[in-house]
Amino acid sequence: MNRLFVDDLTVLDFSYLHPGRGIVGESWIVDIELAGELDAQGMVFDFGHVKKLLKQSIESTIDHKLVIPEQLQYLDVEHYDEGETARTDVSATLADGSLVRLSCPAEAIVILPLADIQIDTVVPLLKQQLQAALPPNVKELSLYLREEVIQGPYYHYTHGLKKHEGDCQRIAHGHRSRIEIYSDGRRSQLTEYQWAKRWKDIYLGHSEDVVSEEVHNGRKHIVFEYESSQGRFRLVIGEHSVYMLETETTVECIAEHIAARLKRQNPQNRFRVKAFEGVRKGAIAER
Repeated sequence: MNRLFVDDLTVLDFSYLHPGRGIVGESWIVDIELAGELDAQGMVFDFGHVKKLLKQSIESTIDHKLVIPEQLQYLDVEHYDEGETARTDVSATLADGSLVRLSCPAEAIVILPLADIQIDTVVPLLKQQLQAALPPNVKELSLYLREEVIQGPYYHYTHGLKKHEGDCQRIAHGHRSRIEIYSDGRRSQLTEYQWAKRWKDIYLGHSEDVVSEEVHNGRKHIVFEYESSQGRFRLVIGEHSVYMLETETTVECIAEHIAARLKRQNPQNRFRVKAFEGVRKGAIAER
């Protein structure tokens, strides 16, 4: 049989719920292989078509969503309709006693029949959906998910961009991201590690979206809520998991925030911050 491969088909940027870490931002790179008989064009599958079709198919599974393992302990899920919008409410108690509660349009959450969210457990489920989109001459599909190899500091963050016209408006999606910081033209890995530690498994919130505070199990929680083009989003999350910005949490604003803070601490230095949003994209700020 002939085989066709597409490396770096897309990157799945999402967040998942973990009992110990809370909401974790993640970025998985997608590679595929197709095996089958040649069609009338002498192809297993037209490259242009395969990229568009399979990219759309796999991104519809978990991309820009909160992924929740169904077998998570202390998990409550409610599905209901609000007018013409299907909604999902999720409540989970984490190992440290803090809560995660999310109310949002149903399309912003996916619940998988798993005990935990890992590449090897998720691949078979995504593969099933991809196979349904393939033509009859394709006999085998191999799907590979992988993390970016990062030599240096990185962090997992979750956020939502209410003014975004696309799926970035979803309040709990995220990324696994590198960071590069230069002071007077020289790379400062110590500073990078400090920011990566500060933002380990963090939720980056916009202060404008805070509507109230609550106390659960003796822990302070922040309530974020906003209305966007896809509907109403509400998130309750432990204060210890939140880092607050006075701006939107776009990667441009993230880079600018870090650069401005470093400049305040060391006004005599010139800083260049290269903040990544997932894989191979991001923003640069200089101060």
